[in-house]
Amino acid sequence: MEPSTPLCLRLATWQRARTLARLIREAEDLWHVDVKDLRRLGALELDQLLHEVPTGLRPRVNRWLKGYGAKTRMH
Repeated sequence: MEPSTPLCLRLATWQRARTLARLIREAEDLWHVDVKDLRRLGALELDQLLHEVPTGLRPRVNRWLKGYGAKTRMH
């Protein structure tokens, strides 16, 4: 199967959305740590990830975030 087939492209899009949502959720988890430096690191990581999510992928990332119970949503 070639990487350019529709199925491979759909799978790659699905994997990318899931990965971004998982990274955002992990960054959120750092906010619940009592250590100030870790909270700051979590905020920086979350901000960077939110800027990296392509506009066309945001609805898919939102579905994953909802499934992971994350509070963050893409607008």
